[in-house]
Amino acid sequence: MPLDGITGTVSTSVPATSTSATRTPKQEMDSQMFMQLLVKQLQNQDPSSPMDTNAMISQTTQLAMMEQVTNNTTTGNENFSLQMRISAANLVGRQVSYTDAATGKAVTGTASAVSFAGSVPTVTVGGKDIDLDSISGVVDPTVAAKAS
Repeated sequence: MPLDGITGTVSTSVPATSTSATRTPKQEMDSQMFMQLLVKQLQNQDPSSPMDTNAMISQTTQLAMMEQVTNNTTTGNENFSLQMRISAANLVGRQVSYTDAATGKAVTGTASAVSFAGSVPTVTVGGKDIDLDSISGVVDPTVAAKAS
């Protein structure tokens, strides 16, 4: 029976249903978990034999390095995504070639539009949406016409 600390009354009501929240364990370590472990380590250390200062500094340095690597990875992924978008946008109006997945034959056509709706930009060629990474060649029609 829970006791209300302010009024001193005892609650005798029992909830009709008891729901226990199930916790899903994390499968990867992040900076928050690292800090929790470090704090627990400091709280539970033996006062007569405290943690080595060099070890604590080393762990803190590892945390900072892990966060920096994570930030660099995120920035690299964002830059790659931006490069794909720029590359796809530059294809509009150009002759592109790709291999048709259904027939296995090489197809050439003019890129008329670009969509950034998916994780990989798609280029519209002859009314068909083609993933940017499926395009195998690009020809600028103005350069090709001058060469003829």
